[in-house]
Amino acid sequence: MRANLSFTLRRPFIFNANLQRIIQKQCIFQQTLRRPLSTSLKPECFVEDLEGEDKGISIINLNRPTTKNAFSRKLVREFIDVVDNLRNKSDVRVVLLRSLVDRAFCSGADLKERVNMSEPEIKEFLQNLRGAFRNLETLLVPTIAVIDGICLGGGLELALCCDMRVAGEHARLGLPETRHAIIPGAGGTQRLSRAIGFAKAKEMIFTGRTLNAKGALEDGIVNYATTEGSSIVFAMNMAREILPCGPIAVRMAKLAIDRGGQLDLDSALEFEQDCYAKVIPTEDRVEALKAFNEKRTAIFKGK
Repeated sequence: MRANLSFTLRRPFIFNANLQRIIQKQCIFQQTLRRPLSTSLKPECFVEDLEGEDKGISIINLNRPTTKNAFSRKLVREFIDVVDNLRNKSDVRVVLLRSLVDRAFCSGADLKERVNMSEPEIKEFLQNLRGAFRNLETLLVPTIAVIDGICLGGGLELALCCDMRVAGEHARLGLPETRHAIIPGAGGTQRLSRAIGFAKAKEMIFTGRTLNAKGALEDGIVNYATTEGSSIVFAMNMAREILPCGPIAVRMAKLAIDRGGQLDLDSALEFEQDCYAKVIPTEDRVEALKAFNEKRTAIFKGK
């Protein structure tokens, strides 16, 4: 039987004995994802589609250990391909984004590679990176960033493209670009301010300050945080709570929130109405009503 956990938003959470069984259930899952890749021919970014009761959950894995997942040209290309493939898969319900590198989510851009770039090459690289992040942000399904280590610069900009974020014991989040005489160049100034407000975003960016999991939770950057171990339990629990919901309804809800948030209230309400209209003729909506009347669990097909 799947555990049903209830967590309080924006309140630091500490693992205790009551969660050990849940952690043990995740043990094989985590060991598989953290298994080091044996050859350089393996991709630096790839997807794992879960099966069984977790079918519908796909995990984007970052695995460039020599640079703590710093974005190189190669990693950006692979990331773009991965997201494009996910966009075309009809059976994906939730996407997790995580790292296979111990104590590192993403350290930002590969500065060793960048030092040899010309100015036009830097502009092209940033354009590609912005496009990659936007592709992730506009996926139709919910996305969750699992932050279990360094998440700096482009790493935090990447995490901010996800719908939700969770932070583990070793998480360190920040946009330190001003300390390198530049600014966040892949959406950080815009997405962080939208996530936590302009005043807090300015303070964080102006100072280049780095936050731990607890600080990121208090500032509203992450949904959940733990001071012990990995945050994968939070992410998997969130994904598993989403799975039973109507997939078309979830997609329309995400679209209504994302697009509506950029509009004035009257326009946003009209857009919400348009999104609602798209779920009315679906088979899933009819199935939900039948299941309710028959006192059974609905079986949604995404139609």
